[in-house]
Amino acid sequence: MSLEQREELLQVLKVRFEKNMNRHEGLEWSDIQAKLDANTEKLWSLHEMEKTGGEPDVVGYDEARGEYIFYDCSKESPKGRRSVCYDREALESRKKHKPENNAMDMATAMGIELLTEEQYRALQRLDNFDMKTSSWIQTPSDIRERGGALFCDYRYGHVFVYHNGAESYYGARGFRGSLRV
Repeated sequence: MSLEQREELLQVLKVRFEKNMNRHEGLEWSDIQAKLDANTEKLWSLHEMEKTGGEPDVVGYDEARGEYIFYDCSKESPKGRRSVCYDREALESRKKHKPENNAMDMATAMGIELLTEEQYRALQRLDNFDMKTSSWIQTPSDIRERGGALFCDYRYGHVFVYHNGAESYYGARGFRGSLRV
């Protein structure tokens, strides 16, 4: 990233942080920026999250590991990460109409991880997300071995966890990521 891109991203993150203090009560932006300044590769990942529509924001601090936790906080599943199946195996299993990519490979390339079910539920306690879309989440190996994958959304005042064939993809389903800095 150029210095200009870096400064622009830091400004976007700072403004979002200040607008959404309910997501990170008790945390100070100056501490987070110091961590980001010391971990430029993480700043690149946040840039990728932002570029694909994720609107990353700090949602917590892990005292034991000394890390700030960022999640995608866009109201709907990030636009630049929709219409993807779950993983490479699912993508390769499709005979026709293959999507351009898959959630797991995209997340790895961005340096982030898909949210777990627990993380997704924690995100929903901060605000209502995915009221029109849905997001792939990390899937337990025993489900994935049987060809399935999990996704979540928020409807009727509740978080719903569903299953689908991992090879499926829809225009309204993407994925949300997490990043530790």
